Amino acid sequence: MIAFKTALLSVFVALMYMLPGYLLGKAKKAAAGHLSTMSAVLIYVCSPCMIISSFLSMEFSAEDLRNMGLFFLVSFAFEVAFLLTLYLILRKKFHINKYRMLAIGSTLGNCGFFGMPLIKALLPDHPEVACYSSIFVISMNILVFTAAVYCLTQEKKYISLYSAVINPAVLSLLVALILYIVGAGEYIPATCSNAIDLMGKMTTPVCMLILGIRLSTIRIRELVSEPFVYFICIGKLIVFPLMAFVVAFFLPVPYSFKASLFILGAVPCASVILNMAEIHGKEQKLSANCILLSTLLCIFTIPAMSLLLQLL
Repeated sequence: MIAFKTALLSVFVALMYMLPGYLLGKAKKAAAGHLSTMSAVLIYVCSPCMIISSFLSMEFSAEDLRNMGLFFLVSFAFEVAFLLTLYLILRKKFHINKYRMLAIGSTLGNCGFFGMPLIKALLPDHPEVACYSSIFVISMNILVFTAAVYCLTQEKKYISLYSAVINPAVLSLLVALILYIVGAGEYIPATCSNAIDLMGKMTTPVCMLILGIRLSTIRIRELVSEPFVYFICIGKLIVFPLMAFVVAFFLPVPYSFKASLFILGAVPCASVILNMAEIHGKEQKLSANCILLSTLLCIFTIPAMSLLLQLL
């Protein structure tokens, strides 16, 4: 029950960050046109600081480094397998945009902005879980710029291996790994490390403020009355994490590894789905709705999923 209460409180606090954005949007003090600037701050400043800070807080361990490498392989392989499974199930309807969105939305999660503070709250005695969250982001990003963009557009010309490898998340992880391996955390002045940590902690509030502003532009009735959105939410909030639990259960790895794979798999749909949809002009409304609704519904699903942690 401790995990349930911790998960419930963590998700509730995260959702409360949406409220100021929603109210600002409704009061016409913030608009969707402002979101590109906020998203740039989130992607290019806050998120890299969050990743670097998570590694600076740890002492170097060869075993932990090996586990991080294994976590990347497992998380990436699991996401690919899940996406391929959905493709095989839906292949006869895959020419319809919304079914391709179902596959993407059910697979890609907000494992950095939303997942990192959640997993850190659930496992406060395991600082490595923040690193696992950062690594999950990297494995997801590779899929975003390859399989996901192809699913959205069905055109190979939009697949970008360069973007999958050269982006703020990957570059900041490389910097973080170098600092971690050389033990730079011991030598960086506390003022500097605290500043990086503070910027990193802004990630979740900024992300949720953006979602709150986005929510203010949508009629709630339209958000909750679209049946297909619920299929995507079920896929991401229930089916994906339960499959992650099965995989984690049988892995001969430390508990923090298993718990991270499972809980990070239970987070809502990734906000990057909307970014890609808007760039390519495909299913913008459906992508926005599945992100918002899955984020709202996760206050019920994530605490329920946390009850399974004791079985790992």
